[in-house]
Amino acid sequence: MPTPLIYRTVTMLAAIQAMPTHRTFLRDRYFPTTAPVNGVSEDIFPGEEVLVEYRNGSKKIAPCVMPRKGGITIEREGYKTFSYVPPFIAPQRPLTIDDLNKKGFGEQLFQNVTPQQRQAQILNRDLTEFDTMISGREEYMAAQCMLNNGYVLRHYADKYGSGDYEEYEIRFYDEAANPAKYTPAVKWNATGADIYGDLSEMIYMLTKNGLPATECVMARGVSKIALQDPTIQKYLDNRSIILGTIEPMNLPEGACCFAVLNVDGHMVKLITYDETYEDESGQIVPYLPAGTVIMTAPAAGRGLYGAVTQIEQDDGEFHTYTGRRIPKYTADVKAESREIKVTSRPLLIPRSKNPWVSASVL
Repeated sequence: MPTPLIYRTVTMLAAIQAMPTHRTFLRDRYFPTTAPVNGVSEDIFPGEEVLVEYRNGSKKIAPCVMPRKGGITIEREGYKTFSYVPPFIAPQRPLTIDDLNKKGFGEQLFQNVTPQQRQAQILNRDLTEFDTMISGREEYMAAQCMLNNGYVLRHYADKYGSGDYEEYEIRFYDEAANPAKYTPAVKWNATGADIYGDLSEMIYMLTKNGLPATECVMARGVSKIALQDPTIQKYLDNRSIILGTIEPMNLPEGACCFAVLNVDGHMVKLITYDETYEDESGQIVPYLPAGTVIMTAPAAGRGLYGAVTQIEQDDGEFHTYTGRRIPKYTADVKAESREIKVTSRPLLIPRSKNPWVSASVL
């Protein structure tokens, strides 16, 4: 039996691409995925493995050479290539006859909706919800990558949140400890704190390696402490020279830039972000833990995606798809049920070595 048109993979792919998602400030701003050119994106791979290349930057200066002695040979810098297998994200949900016969959420009790129409409505809601859930996982990966220079994910075998899982760990540094961490001498909400000096040191950790430092993302509550600091207030309130400005503006991804501060000649946007998610235990927690800040710049990372290979019900053959969201439909005639699954293989990585600096400041 052929697959109904609305359940065909290519049809559902088009539906997913047209659906909105929730707030994903960190993913969208700091881990963009290259837009396709002629249908091909360099960040969406045709295989399961993703290749990542790093080359350390150099701030060498050219040598001076004695006249008539020719030149001085400068060796080319080497680079490293790493192969990663992206984590496997795959929410799924069954659809039974009972679902088609009962009233849907928000539907009038005596509304004349046929099972076929309700089937399309349920499919649309499921695809939207799965896309939102996967986006939430990507936002979690983005936050962990910037805070810890890597992330640890749990691959569950059965029920989400159960004790049956395997850990997927990836880190983007070779040292024993994360080199992209900064520890302030005094916490910002303690007596003797030097917030301006700490921001300056975090910026220098990036700029000394030739990396940009233009934005400081702060967890909920940190911005209030920063704005109460006498030194920060002095620089933001100076009228004779523009050392900084307070002009709050909402960013399109749900964050808020509440000030722009001149730190040793670097104009840094101070951004507050308080988006939350529900973890495995059902608790609502923020993507950025309380008291954390991240110094970085837009597009400091990349959002890569591996291919998804799956058996299609139409022909029983393996098919490989490239994209950010890959839907799949299966039918169980004996159980009189259908199942929808959406798979994604995201890998969020830094664009260069240590392009951000994180700190716990409260």
